[in-house]
Amino acid sequence: MPIGIIINVLSVVIGGILGAVMGDKLHMDFKEKLNMVFGACAMTMGVASITLMVYMPAVVFSVVVGTAIGLAIHLGDHISKAAAGLEGLVGRFLPKKESSMSDQEFRDTLITLIVLFCASGTGIYGSIVSGMTGDHSILISKSILDIFTALIFACSLGIVVSFIAVPQFVIFMLLFLMAGLIFPLTTPEMINDFKACGGVLLLATGFRMIKVKMFPVADMIPAMILAMPVSWFWANCLMPLLS
Repeated sequence: MPIGIIINVLSVVIGGILGAVMGDKLHMDFKEKLNMVFGACAMTMGVASITLMVYMPAVVFSVVVGTAIGLAIHLGDHISKAAAGLEGLVGRFLPKKESSMSDQEFRDTLITLIVLFCASGTGIYGSIVSGMTGDHSILISKSILDIFTALIFACSLGIVVSFIAVPQFVIFMLLFLMAGLIFPLTTPEMINDFKACGGVLLLATGFRMIKVKMFPVADMIPAMILAMPVSWFWANCLMPLLS
């Protein structure tokens, strides 16, 4: 039973609804400062994950090459179009929330949330662990941050934030169901390097949330796919040659 996934998805739905309802009641300064705190929390989770890194060259290679692949195939642009499509689909049934954001800023913020909710190392790893061992604690811990993050961002973006739960559910359920195939092929070192790679994405996402630097986090997603096989290749093929 994917209890952790259900809780995480519901946290985004509930947070988005509460934020859409409460948005006009919260002072702008309050929302902006909480956004900064959530960015700091995302970066803290990222740093904690990065410290688990075993093979630094493998993680750095995965991040650089994965990002290059994402940029080459314009993954960020495709996700941006998907975000715009999600916004348009929701707008057919529910009116778009009035916001001082430009359309580009609106989509940039929506992409940041999509990556944070759907493609963080914590969420992906948590889904795999949940499917393999039945341990839901990782996803439940993630849900605590997600419900408040969704609430605050929905104050500006509106109810569309709740609908991010749809792709989140699909991605996490696929990982949950595939866990039986993925997990036995991994080693503790591969898992830790995978977490570290996800930590880099979380760190970049945190910088986007506090609007210090708009890292291309959507284009960085392929790094998550490369992390484990590159870690294995480094440990089993390159390190013996270097030692």
